[in-house]
Amino acid sequence: MKILIVSDAWLPQLNGVVRTYEYLNAELEKRGHSTHVIGPAAFPRRMPMPGYKEIELVIMPYRRLKKMIDFHAPDHIHIATEGPLGIAARKYCIKHDYPFTTSYHTHFPDYLAKRVSKFLPFLYNPVKISAIARLRRFHAPASAMLIATQSLEDELRSWGFKTPMHRLTRGVTDIFRPEGETVMQDLPKPIALYVGRVAIEKNLEDFLSMDWNGSKVIIGHGPAVEELKAKYPDAHFVGKKERDELAAYYRSSDVFVFPSKTDTFGIVLIEALASGIPVAAYDVTGPRDIITEPLLGCIGDDLSIAAKQALAFEGTAAARHKYTRENYTWHLVAQQFLDAIQSALIKR
Repeated sequence: MKILIVSDAWLPQLNGVVRTYEYLNAELEKRGHSTHVIGPAAFPRRMPMPGYKEIELVIMPYRRLKKMIDFHAPDHIHIATEGPLGIAARKYCIKHDYPFTTSYHTHFPDYLAKRVSKFLPFLYNPVKISAIARLRRFHAPASAMLIATQSLEDELRSWGFKTPMHRLTRGVTDIFRPEGETVMQDLPKPIALYVGRVAIEKNLEDFLSMDWNGSKVIIGHGPAVEELKAKYPDAHFVGKKERDELAAYYRSSDVFVFPSKTDTFGIVLIEALASGIPVAAYDVTGPRDIITEPLLGCIGDDLSIAAKQALAFEGTAAARHKYTRENYTWHLVAQQFLDAIQSALIKR
């Protein structure tokens, strides 16, 4: 099967959406399918996304995208994001009566509302309500909408989404394991780790201000780095780390703290668990679907309490690794993806 994926988030960007389709495509290729991703780099007219300069938004992409889709003549089109490329791909599919699937990867209603309300607090609810309505319309004509967890489906249903929903979880790779090289030997223990974008929507101040008798380490880049460095000088901001180096930071930590309330899954959660360390997070979409037993960590309304409780549980690193490797594989994700798009092919 020839599968075309259209995404506003793609290489050279590095984020959860990009990583998802990198690993998913590799697994699909192993099964004999042909995959191709159309991303912003294929278009000459681009501009940085406000507040997220790592993502470039394509300007007026429809004509060029139409030619690219016609050239590839795919058996199926999957729209991964709701940005300009996603909107153009949706337009193409509707205009040509071409069934398609979509994904809901990012809680843009909360993302946008948080950014706007930082300057104009009274606009939080109007912005969120407007964004929800816009996304509901975007996904409505899709044959299937891929989402990561049951709690996300429940939330979207409460917002009035009617699109048929299929699960698309995430996998974890072999590099994340308890055994291997370690780092940060000189830092006071216990070490609480955060990995991800350093931006307002990640709610990092809750992590940085929590009561903790040890070290706090932040891996990642983003627009809030300098502000948070100045405000929390005792925290350790180590920048972006990848692959083996990132794996070493995970396994060298004692607990992974995930303060975000707007993520739809959080690949970093299962990477931490596969590395053997427990997770502390809020009881929100994503963490509540992953941290389902004490062995894996603790979720609640207080990050400091959750982190201390996660640290105190006597589960072993090997047990967390085994659990994650058994329940989160890219092989399973690929099968979920194929099952979902089969519904679109049947309707064609």
